[in-house]
Amino acid sequence: MKYPVSAATRATGLPGLRGHDHTGLTVPDMKQAVDFFENVLGCQVVMSFGPFSDDKGTFMTDLLGVDPKAEIKQITQVRCGFGSNIELFEYSAPDQRDLNQKNSDIGAFHISLYVDDVDAAKAYLDSKKIETRLGPLAITDGPAAGQSILYFQAPWGLQFEAISYPKGMAYEKDAETLLWNPKDPGK
Repeated sequence: MKYPVSAATRATGLPGLRGHDHTGLTVPDMKQAVDFFENVLGCQVVMSFGPFSDDKGTFMTDLLGVDPKAEIKQITQVRCGFGSNIELFEYSAPDQRDLNQKNSDIGAFHISLYVDDVDAAKAYLDSKKIETRLGPLAITDGPAAGQSILYFQAPWGLQFEAISYPKGMAYEKDAETLLWNPKDPGK
């Protein structure tokens, strides 16, 4: 029988590590972002707070590595299904940039959301006029065989992926360690 490796039982690494708590994202407009996460993705807002700033000192630089005059206008935390939380930040800062990242850029990222049916997700996103990429694409070879994927974007450019592997992935047949799976989050 194969068992997932629990980070809490490992002898090396970050002491006491239990798992991924949240991903923080800076958004250009909190109202737009909350609308997308709630009304398109179906996530739930759990809490909001802020603002935070320090107009006299270096608190923002010392704590977060941002310009000392940066202001966090608002922080909103959302929960999406059985996965970890997402923390949305709306900042203003004298040196703020719009990264307009591509997935191929170093340091770029995307958020992957497990869905039961990628074709149904595509039809839904199309009905909401959300920009999608090629797909759904069924992966048929290699260790990821069994996946279907579809990339899409939030209105401000944040990259997402809808993914499904209802019958598992090919790597699982011989793996000693299994990836965390939102279909069975306790494993």
